[in-house]
Amino acid sequence: MTTVAKAGAAGSASNAAQRTSRRTVTISDVYFSVDIETDGPIPGPYSLLSFALVPAGSMREGRFVRPPRGEDSLYFELQPISEQFEPEALAINGLDRDRLKREGLPPTVAMERARDWIAERAPQGVPVLVAYPLSFDWSWLYWYFVRFTGGSPFNHSRCFDLKTAVAVKAKRPIAKSGHKHLPEPLRSSLPHTHNALDDALAQAEVFANLMEWDGT
Repeated sequence: MTTVAKAGAAGSASNAAQRTSRRTVTISDVYFSVDIETDGPIPGPYSLLSFALVPAGSMREGRFVRPPRGEDSLYFELQPISEQFEPEALAINGLDRDRLKREGLPPTVAMERARDWIAERAPQGVPVLVAYPLSFDWSWLYWYFVRFTGGSPFNHSRCFDLKTAVAVKAKRPIAKSGHKHLPEPLRSSLPHTHNALDDALAQAEVFANLMEWDGT
């Protein structure tokens, strides 16, 4: 009987430890601020010329955690995939298509490296793409990830639209929720330059400010 009692106690302790382990292991959202530069309005006929990814924090047990300060980021310039482009787009981002044809990464290489970089930073979490506004950057990156790697690390809908979130928290219409209408507490200290890395860094700061903002 003593042996049985010990086994029962050991079994209870093991079950309790398993329950504790299950409680402490939580899947969190891991946010990535994303910015892109292109030579036209849609992927396929036009090309993604550059993009940047910056860690933007995580959600742990219902609490937002800012990312550590540092230089962790990813920035790639890509070879164009077509000859079609809009001069107006190039005038905004300042990228040289002829140079990128020679020096840019092949899209497959860039997207595979980006996929792996994201996975390394979210080993037990759920990667979530953050953009401002979301629709343009998401449509391009989703298309490029699926076209050149077979799938997206953000699945088909793991994304966060800063513009919508600003509208909700600030109680404003969408038309009054763009960059130039940001409430002062949400603004980044970094400039908006149309360089993908610069803008992804600034956007990550806006996102963190927004997640911590009480709306006043």
